[in-house]
Amino acid sequence: MKRFYPLVSSKLPQSSSSSLITISVEENLNKLVEQPQSSKKQRQGIDLDSLKTDPKERLPIRDFHPNERDEIRRGPCQPRYHKFLQRDFSGLKRCFNPKWFKRYHNWLEYSVIEDEAYCLYCYLFQDEGIHQGGGDVFLSLGFKSWHKKNRLDMHGSSSIHNQAKRKCEDLLKQKQSIQTSFDRQSTQTKLEYKIRLKASIEVVRLLLNQGLAFRGHREDGSSLNKGNFLEILSWYAKRCDKIRDLVLKKAPKND
Repeated sequence: MKRFYPLVSSKLPQSSSSSLITISVEENLNKLVEQPQSSKKQRQGIDLDSLKTDPKERLPIRDFHPNERDEIRRGPCQPRYHKFLQRDFSGLKRCFNPKWFKRYHNWLEYSVIEDEAYCLYCYLFQDEGIHQGGGDVFLSLGFKSWHKKNRLDMHGSSSIHNQAKRKCEDLLKQKQSIQTSFDRQSTQTKLEYKIRLKASIEVVRLLLNQGLAFRGHREDGSSLNKGNFLEILSWYAKRCDKIRDLVLKKAPKND
């Protein structure tokens, strides 16, 4: 039997045993509440810094996973200080007017590579009706009729564009992001768990140091004395605002 179960000295001092248990519990606590260092980019497996910003180079939005789309774009590509190429229209030279970025600041994009204009809203929320209202021009073909500025107004007032606009505005609101809501809730949950765990550890440490039993004979709600652990934790909660609303009956229950 000794070959499999080596003898352990039973003369270990109580204070030493208590210290070892406390150290072990605190080490586990640090591991449990350790905040993840991975960013959203790592979690979703997409490198945002490597994505192309020029409308002509980037992949169609539908090529990305739905859970990644709200991380890909936060605004239109607008190279305001680019030297725009002159084109000939019936003997008159015309080019993209950077002042249009101010007028259509939410959605107008410009491709330096192809010298063409695009619509961010239609890129993000293309659907079967995108071919209406000039949407196809501002989505994939590219608009470059610089002498027909009214085409920009026509597209901006089209129903297809406005439908995409409403969807895009909801997407770009950080506070309405599903992932942001989950992250916020997850952070708060971890913080509350850490507070509850620390409170329990303090009570355990006290009981170990004093050599007291943890449980009583009855721990149900009608019992006048629920044992040292629950009674001391209850006493602690009544005197500490930080844990009062997080422990015992106010702690989350198992499903």
